[in-house]
Amino acid sequence: MRAVLSIGSNLEDRVALLDSVFAEFADQIVASSPVYATPPWGVEDQEEFLNAVLVVEVPETPLQLLRRGQALEAAAQRVRLRHWGPRTLDVDIVQVEGVESNNPELTLPHPFAEKRAFVLVPWLSADPQAKLGERPVSALIAELDPAEVAAVRELGRMEDLR
Repeated sequence: MRAVLSIGSNLEDRVALLDSVFAEFADQIVASSPVYATPPWGVEDQEEFLNAVLVVEVPETPLQLLRRGQALEAAAQRVRLRHWGPRTLDVDIVQVEGVESNNPELTLPHPFAEKRAFVLVPWLSADPQAKLGERPVSALIAELDPAEVAAVRELGRMEDLR
């Protein structure tokens, strides 16, 4: 099953925390973006995030993949104090190829992905032909506020930031 993961961190050693996800999926990564510095979204009174996107090919079902991401978040001692608040690690499933779900535990595609430059810009970098559902990610980016897109700043490849 091919899935798109958006990962982010704005607490502690952000590079190491993102790298833990790269390491977990090392043998299953089909494509990955550089790491980007991004302003917080939703709740703006917090530190900037580091974000990246991984396209992975995994044997798990979507819910099993969700549990795998949640285990990585737990290992990073993620605490959910505020919706959209600071976090050590966030592992979101943006899309699973060929799967739509309205399950309250895992909605696919991710319900906010099309509005988030911090997801779309890295994803397009990882996969220039990316589509969210039937819509090209490049077209979704073109619909966003240009200032929001410009605020997503590339820092470099994970292997260079370690």
